[in-house]
Amino acid sequence: MAQINTLNTAPTGGQVFNDPIYGFIRIPNDLIYQLIEDPYFQRLRRISQMGLSYLVFPGAHHTRFHHALGCLYLMQITIQALRYKQVEITEDEETGLLCAILLHDIGHGPFSHAMEHSIVEGVTHEHISLLFMEKLNIRFNGSLTTAIKIFKKEHPKAFLNQLVSSQLDIDRLDYLKRDSFYTGVAEGNINAERLITMFNVVDGNLVVEEKGIYSVEKFLMARRFMYWQVYLHKTSLAAEQLLIRVFTRAKELTKLGYSLNCSSALNYFLNNSIGRKDFDTEVLEQFAMLDDVDIIAAIKEWRTHKDFVLSELCSIIIDRKLLKVIISDKPKAKDEIDKILSEFARTNSLTKEEAAYFIFEGKVSNQAYDLKEERITISKKQGTISDVNHTLDKMSLDALSKSIVKYYFCFPKYTE
Repeated sequence: MAQINTLNTAPTGGQVFNDPIYGFIRIPNDLIYQLIEDPYFQRLRRISQMGLSYLVFPGAHHTRFHHALGCLYLMQITIQALRYKQVEITEDEETGLLCAILLHDIGHGPFSHAMEHSIVEGVTHEHISLLFMEKLNIRFNGSLTTAIKIFKKEHPKAFLNQLVSSQLDIDRLDYLKRDSFYTGVAEGNINAERLITMFNVVDGNLVVEEKGIYSVEKFLMARRFMYWQVYLHKTSLAAEQLLIRVFTRAKELTKLGYSLNCSSALNYFLNNSIGRKDFDTEVLEQFAMLDDVDIIAAIKEWRTHKDFVLSELCSIIIDRKLLKVIISDKPKAKDEIDKILSEFARTNSLTKEEAAYFIFEGKVSNQAYDLKEERITISKKQGTISDVNHTLDKMSLDALSKSIVKYYFCFPKYTE
């Protein structure tokens, strides 16, 4: 098989970004360049890719901006690889793929997923990404129409949708490799470029050639390891839960008439209850002004607030005096939790509702491959196709497709 050009050569012209993972990433056209230059996209420079995970992995300071550019690069070589195999991708479809993958995370708020459960109510980053894309489509005279179809999984060519969102998509290929690099957790370091050379299209759907089956298995194993070792690391988990509780408490105090010093954009979300139906143009513009800087500045400011709950939560995060976390296979007994909660409330002159900001339980689950979702498909040499679950050995499949649930219990270390 001929070697795919991975675009890592030195630039000969045009705009180029130098990425620590892939080397030179060439910007293919003026539309992509203008999208990157847009303030909506530039905001991603100030949005952490991994939230507060840097409290555990000191190198994990990379941003959504890094990730978006990495996805752009991987999509470029994917298009090149598929065209080499005579898969038809028109210029309009190419532009649609590149724009869709570039903008797929543009709706992430400060510190990523934590803000979906605090400053807004049940509004996913995917929904906000779509709103940004629709706004940009007006600004760029309809140039993103195909990208939006692909992002919404409505394009008639299914493989285009699958490249942007599926169980083996460009998004996952980049974030596993990138997060592995910045955290130093080697188990997540997949060979994304090799996997891409194994992509093909059969009956309009994305498939992986049979010789790539072990690369797929490595990808699924890497995803499983990264979730347990990084994304669901108990200290990262506790930090994210504390951040959610900081803003839950801040909104509660605001409703009671307290004045909290913070940026105007953050103040807007503290003073307004924003759900999915409320996300109009005004809200979107306010959201576009929010980034990690607003959050860190507010937390530093609120450390000295007279409300014990808010000030203590903020100090715990800023000083990294995080809660103790116990992970187990079954939830902690309710009477044990109530005893710890009551004692903490009594010691600190708090109500049990206030004490619950510091003492709480929950659960997390990890499933590398979901048999209920759109499957990863393997193309056999004899021309047949099959789901990856029929190709991997049963032991591997059982481990990768099983949903493992663990329960966590968080409490201040000084309550032991």
